[in-house]
Amino acid sequence: MEPFTFRNGELYAEGVAAAAIVEELGTPCYIYSRAMVESQWLAFDQAFGGREHLVCYAVKANSNLAILNVLARLGSGFDIVSGGELERVLRAGGEPSKVIYSGVGKTVREIGRALETGIHAFNVESEAELEQINQVAGGLNKIASVALRVNPDVDINTHPYVATGLKESKFGIPIDMAAGVAADARHLPNIRLVGLACHIGSQLTEMAPFIEALERVLELVDDLNDSGVDLAYLDLGGGLGIGYYDEQPPEPDEFVMALMEKLQTMGTRYRHLQIIIEPGRAIVGNAGALLTQVMYLKHNGSRNFAVIDAAMNDLMRPALYDAWHEIIPFAQHSQQEAYLYDIVGPVCESGDFLGRDRELAIAAGDYLAVLSAGAYGSSMSSNYNTRPRAAEVMVDGDRFHIIRRRETIDDLMSPESLLPESQVVK
Repeated sequence: MEPFTFRNGELYAEGVAAAAIVEELGTPCYIYSRAMVESQWLAFDQAFGGREHLVCYAVKANSNLAILNVLARLGSGFDIVSGGELERVLRAGGEPSKVIYSGVGKTVREIGRALETGIHAFNVESEAELEQINQVAGGLNKIASVALRVNPDVDINTHPYVATGLKESKFGIPIDMAAGVAADARHLPNIRLVGLACHIGSQLTEMAPFIEALERVLELVDDLNDSGVDLAYLDLGGGLGIGYYDEQPPEPDEFVMALMEKLQTMGTRYRHLQIIIEPGRAIVGNAGALLTQVMYLKHNGSRNFAVIDAAMNDLMRPALYDAWHEIIPFAQHSQQEAYLYDIVGPVCESGDFLGRDRELAIAAGDYLAVLSAGAYGSSMSSNYNTRPRAAEVMVDGDRFHIIRRRETIDDLMSPESLLPESQVVK
């Protein structure tokens, strides 16, 4: 579906005019389409048919409680990477038994809390972590279910900051060491080895790397079976990309069916394995947009700048990854002359831009929508330059709901305090 369309030349999100949202809430403001979030998750889930599976939404993509609640109502599982994300899932109504805990640096307190809530399993990323989980579980008189996250050393065509499946990555256990770690796990009294996990990176737009990683993981499954390890599931990770510019990634159902077909061609011995996937960006990325207003137009002879009220603290991806987001005016038709603009924010950094060389016919006061901003937008935002974070809105048909109010300056400063008055020595 297309969550953002034009009606009579005006931008709409589902059945709500974008202008109506900014008139009430101002800018910058994130908006999300509930219908698209739901349809994307269902596309993954329904593609499995009768195969035992669990679709775990990657909370780091967008952790707003309302989005998590929408997915929890559908029966979603959740992939988390911190104790804070676990608490968000619980408050949003997610089931702990459908939570997979990933990440290389789980603390003792986080491990204990996860065990107390009864999560599905930990994705273990090192031998040291495995031993720590065993120790914490022992202290709580519990058995921890774990999967070994293996690093298959698969090269992918993506930004190096989001490539996680190479040998030099901090993530996962090298696949050639995994059998030895699995053998050690079997001797730990408070560990139950139930699966293998693999996540090779983010914003992948073709199936070949996923298939290559699956083949390598299945070879390890065979080796472990031969040594007497009976696994319950495979966690094949997430990472399916979206179309920001001209990318044409597989659709969710195409992604799932390609994995299922590969499993079938490899033989019947894997039919008992539950399949877990962890999509994030592919569910919320294109369901969201950042709305902003043009404050000033600046022409310096060689460059044209549109200075907007959103900035790199609101949407970090362009500054961090040199990422491309489509930027469109609310009004489809304009009487203004078109120029190539750099779309820049108020933050005092040369890297504060949301787009470069965009042909736009705009004037000061006009509103713009930065598309494909539902993933790693608000969740990566900050208060740099003491800027309050943007409001967030969920559009639901012809209505919209505020799901995060705009921060105030008082919100930012409330955790801080001054030093006591100095004692003057006479």
